[in-house]
Amino acid sequence: MSVEADTSTNKAVAPRVMPRFHLAFPILDKEETRQFYRDVLGCGVGREAEAWIDFDLWGHQISAHVKPDECAAARTNGVDGDAVPVRHFGAILEWDDWEALRDRLQAAGVPWIIEPKIRFKGEPGEQGTMFCLDPSGNALEFKTFKSMESVFAT
Repeated sequence: MSVEADTSTNKAVAPRVMPRFHLAFPILDKEETRQFYRDVLGCGVGREAEAWIDFDLWGHQISAHVKPDECAAARTNGVDGDAVPVRHFGAILEWDDWEALRDRLQAAGVPWIIEPKIRFKGEPGEQGTMFCLDPSGNALEFKTFKSMESVFAT
């Protein structure tokens, strides 16, 4: 870890650490959810209680709460010719990690709602993307960029 200097005070300043996000979402069944997020996606399991369980989604904390009446299919919006679920979450991965996850999801027989593809070819924000559902019907998107500098390209 390198240390930078604050030019206004001439004091050492530790580099900024990117904050982690936290997301809570509804699920139908805790054990089915554990199996999918731990065994298929490869997430670490955190704290849990009778009606919820935490996972480490690539360094971010997601909390799955058993609340069947809150589980409903997301409506879609057209994006680059696909019906993208408006309510979704996931992760932006390095290209090799994205391909490895794609292969793991395929091997596990997880059905695609949008098959792995390259979107916005030749445009700013060109990306690999894929969408699937967890066992409770929550839409997940995993994407990658050839250059991470283009994540917020306009």
